[in-house]
Amino acid sequence: MLQHLKDQIKKIVLKKFGIKIKSEKIVIEQPPEAKMGDFCFSCFLLAKEIKKFPKEIAESLAQEIKCDKIIKEIKNTGPYLNFFIHREIFFENIYKKLHEKKKQKISSKQIIIEFSSPNTNKPLHLGHFRSSILGMSLANLLEENNYQVIKANSVNDRGIHICKAMLAYQKWGENKTPTNEKIKGDHFVGNFYVMFDKKAKKEQEKKSLEKITETNLYKEALEMLKKWEQGDVEIMKLWKKMNKWVLYGFKKTYQRIGINFDQWYFENQTYKVGQEIILKALKKGICYQREDKAIEIDLTQYGLDKKVLLRADGTSVYMTQDIGLAKLKFSQFKLDQSIILTGTEQIYHFQVLFKILELLNFKWQKKCIHLVHEMVNLPEGKMKSREGIVVDSDNLLNEMCEMAQIEIKKRDQNISLKELRQRAEKISLAAIKFHLLKVNPKQRIIFNPKQSLSFEGATGPYLQYTYARIQSILKKLMLGGSTSKYKHINFSYLKEEEEWEIGKRIFEFSDVIKKAALDYNPAILAEYLLKLASSFNKFYHQHSVIKAESEKVQKARLALIQCGAIVLKKGLNLLGIEEIEKM
Repeated sequence: MLQHLKDQIKKIVLKKFGIKIKSEKIVIEQPPEAKMGDFCFSCFLLAKEIKKFPKEIAESLAQEIKCDKIIKEIKNTGPYLNFFIHREIFFENIYKKLHEKKKQKISSKQIIIEFSSPNTNKPLHLGHFRSSILGMSLANLLEENNYQVIKANSVNDRGIHICKAMLAYQKWGENKTPTNEKIKGDHFVGNFYVMFDKKAKKEQEKKSLEKITETNLYKEALEMLKKWEQGDVEIMKLWKKMNKWVLYGFKKTYQRIGINFDQWYFENQTYKVGQEIILKALKKGICYQREDKAIEIDLTQYGLDKKVLLRADGTSVYMTQDIGLAKLKFSQFKLDQSIILTGTEQIYHFQVLFKILELLNFKWQKKCIHLVHEMVNLPEGKMKSREGIVVDSDNLLNEMCEMAQIEIKKRDQNISLKELRQRAEKISLAAIKFHLLKVNPKQRIIFNPKQSLSFEGATGPYLQYTYARIQSILKKLMLGGSTSKYKHINFSYLKEEEEWEIGKRIFEFSDVIKKAALDYNPAILAEYLLKLASSFNKFYHQHSVIKAESEKVQKARLALIQCGAIVLKKGLNLLGIEEIEKM
């Protein structure tokens, strides 16, 4: 439809002014008011090419473009070209596009997107939840735009933070296991990580030490890390056991929230690749060894700091494994892009990493992109894992499910227990996911569980409820919710402005998912779905489908709302939200 309008403009510009214009330079938009036209085109960009006033160009184009089966009328208002189109053709076009079965052409462009990236010393919390659902929805959007996407999770399963939990378990665990304590493995290990911090703080206060790193407990953890890197048998045995507990817990949570990965990376493997690269760089003089034997790189001439790449005792730091991981990805895959999604607190870390990769002369460094998302705060402030002040994903979901069950029972007291639990799980997941996705990733969020569960307003349950309402109408009037039995739908019966508003919203869908993918911003799609739902509910309250004026009007409206349901479902699924047939 829009391409037809663009082609008409291109043809006349070439004929009238002798200038070739690319389609992407012709932007067709919707005017601010319906009475101005169905679509409009601003002639300001053409004015630069043609060297004439925009108003003059608009007048010329309006006289030359002829009405046809799509264009009903064309007017110019100042520098704007306003198109009035045959609406029945417009609706037919929407219906056919949504129902045609086209084979998707897969792009040769290969992208890896790394997200979630938890540490194996605590359960997944609300921050991981935001990273996980952002990463998953971005992967869905990129795949919908035909890219080959590899979803990756880089698990930080080694380092001082892991040794803290291990040491606390070794000292105070009493050989307990998650099984005999009836607790998920990630929660079990996380409790010991919190215990370490509390014990270390007590020692710090008791001995009046300036830093927690001066405590004997911290020094013991460092010694454990050194033994781990040396392959100490007992330490490795403990590490494998505790890691297994945590990873099993992670996978259960990922499965519950609908997150899956194509590729898993583990720091216990990637740090070795990083060590080799750093030692080679030392020989080349790219980095240097300090007096205390630590290997460091000086980035001060680039507006950055000096950065330790290997500690004085030879153990690795975060930067070690990130250098190794970057190299590993490009060795494994022919990547056009490597996207890494993290919280904003890691902006500086990745500025340093990318500069180091550049100095190491890795040509693919330019294909690396760091996407950031802001943190998720509680009403009472920032989450702190070491102090146990977090909202972990499992407990949050359990609490949200309980709240959702209460809301469902208010509407359906005869619902079975099985159906109640299943529906509550879907609604609570929709509530959390949409609450976190509807905001630009770069904006900070204060998570409000009660608000996110509302069946009204800008929420996931509101969108699910709108979809269920459409399904209810379809099921009352059609077997299986399909319009296939209506072979002759006359869309000229869709004459109401509310119907036209729904049609225009549906028409925007393909452009919206393209923009959301290219901008790496699922909030664009979330906002669109709210507008589409609002348009439908506005129509629903003013016009009837079941009690339409005639069967022909009913058929046309059924086809329209079914198209709306298709788009709502697809949009929700791209955000990782499951639709519900009945609320």
